[in-house]
Amino acid sequence: MLHRRMKTLAVAAACLAVTVASARAQDFPSKPITLIVPWVAGGSTDIALRAIADVAAKHLGQPIVIDNRAGGSGTIGPAIMAATAKPDGYTISQIPITVFRLPLMQDVTWNAEKDFTYIVHLTGYTFGITTNNETPFKTWQDVVAYAKANPGKVTYSTSGAGGSPHIGMEQIAAHSGIALRHVPFKGSAEALTAVLGNHTMLQVSSTGWKQQVEAGNLKLLMVWTEKRAKYFPDVPTLKELGYPFVFDSPYGVAGPKGMDPKIVAKLHDAFKKAIEDPAVLDMLDKYEMVANYKNTEDYKAFVKEQIEAERKVVTTVGLAKKSN
Repeated sequence: MLHRRMKTLAVAAACLAVTVASARAQDFPSKPITLIVPWVAGGSTDIALRAIADVAAKHLGQPIVIDNRAGGSGTIGPAIMAATAKPDGYTISQIPITVFRLPLMQDVTWNAEKDFTYIVHLTGYTFGITTNNETPFKTWQDVVAYAKANPGKVTYSTSGAGGSPHIGMEQIAAHSGIALRHVPFKGSAEALTAVLGNHTMLQVSSTGWKQQVEAGNLKLLMVWTEKRAKYFPDVPTLKELGYPFVFDSPYGVAGPKGMDPKIVAKLHDAFKKAIEDPAVLDMLDKYEMVANYKNTEDYKAFVKEQIEAERKVVTTVGLAKKSN
């Protein structure tokens, strides 16, 4: 009799839990949502995500509050979310490719496949190499010639070690047979300041450099996209310069593991509508970003593919962590 009563109570508790969870999903969102942007404010990623979040918020009926958590080449914010946030949909984060790459380079606190609920894939970057107009570099070939004559003297700034600009430059340097000195910062805005102040000879980032290039303060030496950038048609791509690479570091949005699929669907739909919005598309265009939508299931599949691709890259450039 006691066993039967306990079994009945257990079933009732389970049913209650399902009912409560269903009610929460039905009511979601009932308060503001926090979107972690793991970069400093003012960079191209921050600007893009603020615009996307503003439109998504209108479809959700609640504000989306931006929380800038810079550091670790874009991994500190997602790592904090994975470790501390409830899977209730009220804390989500941009997921840069470094979330997949860094675990292959060093020990980290997260598992990229298991510790996140992937929601929607959004867009990617146009990366470029810039130099101060006061340097002697007029073309990328000038950089290569100088670096060969002065090994290790060419410095370049990026938004952090292990980020796509850093890994891309190491691949380019290895292909060119040159040695470059990396100077990492917490975000692209700081990296941009470094090259503007002649603290580094080069800077690599997404299009936060656009206004400075247009103003004549910086020279854009190359872009890393498949085709030439819309606003800089005279600047060659990596492939045109003889490198077999395209780097665009696409990204999306995820929450902590264990989120209710109904809540995931609501967030997915709102962000999908946001990147289809004409105003958002115009803003992305200004920063040479192109909408790269993937639904939840396709995003999950992309993550697995990207991890394997990154494994090959970090091994090739000699940055894979040593196995114990």
